[in-house]
Amino acid sequence: MRSISDIIEGYLKGIIEEGQNGTIEIKRSEIAEKFQCVPSQINYVINTRFTAERGYAVESKRGGGGYIRIFRVQANSRKELIENVLTGLQQGASHTMASDVVFRLYEEEVLSDREAKLILAAIDRSTLRLPLPERDKIRARILEAMLLTLIYEQLE
Repeated sequence: MRSISDIIEGYLKGIIEEGQNGTIEIKRSEIAEKFQCVPSQINYVINTRFTAERGYAVESKRGGGGYIRIFRVQANSRKELIENVLTGLQQGASHTMASDVVFRLYEEEVLSDREAKLILAAIDRSTLRLPLPERDKIRARILEAMLLTLIYEQLE
C-alpha cells in the first residue's frame, strides 16, 4: 500500500509532467487541504522527494502570498547529466543521496534496471561496513568509478 507521501509525490510529479516548462507553483496549505494532511507533510515530501539528486530545484516564498515553486532540471545529454552528478559527489555521498542519484539516472533512462540494481547493491550500507565518514567517501568513489565507466562506454 502506498503511503500518503508517495501519493503526494505522484500528484506533484504528475502536474510537473503535464506542464509545458517542467515547473509548478503550489501553496502548501492548498495541497495539504487536498490530501487532508498537515502542511508539514507537504514540506517532508518536497524536502525528501524533490531534491537536486533527484533532478529538481525548489524555491519558496513565505508569507500570505507565499508559494513553493518546483523545477524539473533537465540536462542536455546523458553525458552532461552524469557529469553534473559527479560534481555533487566530491564531498562524499550518504546512502540516501547516492540512492537518489541512481534513481534519477534510472528514471532518465541513463541506467538500465539491471545496472541500477547492481550499483545499489555495491553502495548499500550492508556492503560498505565501514564507519562514517569513510563509508560515505568510499560510496562516492565507487559511484564515481561506475558513472565514469558509463560516460566512456557511451562515447565509444
